Amino acid sequence: MSKQLDEFNAYRTKTNDLILSKDNLVIKRLFNLDSNTYTEGALPVKTKELLGLVASMVLRCDDCIKYHLIKCKEQNCSTEEVYETFAVANIVGGTIVIPHTRRAAEFWEELV
Repeated sequence: MSKQLDEFNAYRTKTNDLILSKDNLVIKRLFNLDSNTYTEGALPVKTKELLGLVASMVLRCDDCIKYHLIKCKEQNCSTEEVYETFAVANIVGGTIVIPHTRRAAEFWEELV
């Protein structure tokens, strides 16, 4: 694993544990809803992760982009699929998404 990936996973685990340790019912339900959204259903998990990647890019959330890229890798998304997803995100989100695409491309290269 890359240093960037290790740091991202460690930070995410640490902060999620902190948040969930406060035992807030609404936050626990939100986390559960988020997890369940990306399970197999009418759409395959792979498609849902690519959709999550587009939404994260358009919303310009670098942490979310990294998370969905990790999940895309776990779903065996090809580089071609990821770059088509980048293209959709840039068309929908406009040129303001380009810096996030750069960081996403760099992170993807560390994953593959």
